[in-house]
Amino acid sequence: GLPSMVKAYRIQDKVKGIGFEFHDAEDAWKKVDEEIQEFHEETDLVKKELELGDVFFSLINYARISGLNPDSALERTNLKFISRFQKMEDLALKENLKLGEMSLEEMDVLWEKAKLLNKN
Repeated sequence: GLPSMVKAYRIQDKVKGIGFEFHDAEDAWKKVDEEIQEFHEETDLVKKELELGDVFFSLINYARISGLNPDSALERTNLKFISRFQKMEDLALKENLKLGEMSLEEMDVLWEKAKLLNKN
């Protein structure tokens, strides 16, 4: 079958055809907020996973209504993360540091440096 993100997008696009659609992106965003709150409040792991699916589904719907491509957005973020992480590894190497031996706080400092370098 199709990747889950593509399937969700197509399902939402199909039901839009019969009018089962939010009026605008703002209404769709309210649904995202609602689903995030439900996810946050759920404590049962199985139910929490279902709520996470609802968060993803509502975010994809918001993106679709807003004219954004969620798959493209996620792929661009993946590439951005990889680039920053590689820059972070380079910075650690230059400073004779090993990421696996650093605290999260120390790695966060390198992450912020990598973000700045990638913006330039």
